[in-house]
Amino acid sequence: MTSIPRENVQSYPRPPALEPVSQQIRVYLGGQQVAESTQALRVLETHHAPTYYLPRADVIASLQAAAGTSFCEWKGNARYFDVVVGEAIAKRAAWTYESPTDRFAPLAGYIAFYAGKMDEAWVGDMRVIPQPGDFYGGWVTPNLEGQIKGAPGTRHW
Repeated sequence: MTSIPRENVQSYPRPPALEPVSQQIRVYLGGQQVAESTQALRVLETHHAPTYYLPRADVIASLQAAAGTSFCEWKGNARYFDVVVGEAIAKRAAWTYESPTDRFAPLAGYIAFYAGKMDEAWVGDMRVIPQPGDFYGGWVTPNLEGQIKGAPGTRHW
């Protein structure tokens, strides 16, 4: 697997950037694979861990519509899903931007997963830990440096 260079989240741009991912992305729930992709995209935003988006065609699990939506000033309106694989169910564990803003148009048809609601998520050979807190969906990998927002007191800075 390809290693990821060191990155400082404080140097990520605002407004955020969208870029392709060269590493294989894997997600697991209930001991079963949820998704695997070599065609993922990631969003990089100042003080955030990268958020990874996988083509829906690379999602093996069933995605069932979940209640509620949210709005991102950069990407637009998000819709949520429960993730079901075998007997395992993770509530409101994935989301999509079906009609993203022009800047993020390539995200249409892509799915992101909350790492904290999955058993495992991987970027290449690095196991992911969830971005702090329960609001943001970034994936923290060992190559990241800097202060990642999401912990109490960091949501609005």
